Amino acid sequence: MLRGRAVTLRPATDADVPALAAIRATPEVRRWWRGGDDLAGEIRADLADDELTVYAIEHDGRVVGAIQWSAETEPDYRHASLDLFLDPEVRGAGLGGDAIRTLVRHLIDEHGHHRFTIDPAAANTAAIRAYAKVGFRPVGIMRRYERGADGRWHDGLLMDLLAEDLRD
Repeated sequence: MLRGRAVTLRPATDADVPALAAIRATPEVRRWWRGGDDLAGEIRADLADDELTVYAIEHDGRVVGAIQWSAETEPDYRHASLDLFLDPEVRGAGLGGDAIRTLVRHLIDEHGHHRFTIDPAAANTAAIRAYAKVGFRPVGIMRRYERGADGRWHDGLLMDLLAEDLRD
């Protein structure tokens, strides 16, 4: 269990799937995270993925989102990649930034990571602002990076953070 200022991160379990699927189903989250008709199944698949670590984000005793990470293990390119989603009801309270800082500190201290990446949709300006607040910097636009629900390709923004640039 990882404790931030306002959030607790704990390994997500099957018991968290209904709450996480409900959050993923909200229009504000689904717009960016998308998903098929079986969001619960997609979350279960993420939990079963040996290359992905998924934490439930808790605030005031309630699951309010998830944050996940994976690692590039090639020694000459080693880094961790992050992604997260939050319940729209708690956005703007700094919980996403707290979750990112908490996980990044853990990955520095316990796993020896020095560099982190995150790749929001280029149009997701709220997420980009939130990531910048904790120290992520834009690296560049990844053109036609992911297919949207509309069937068209959309740009992504690659952002990275060095351990020494983490802001409190």
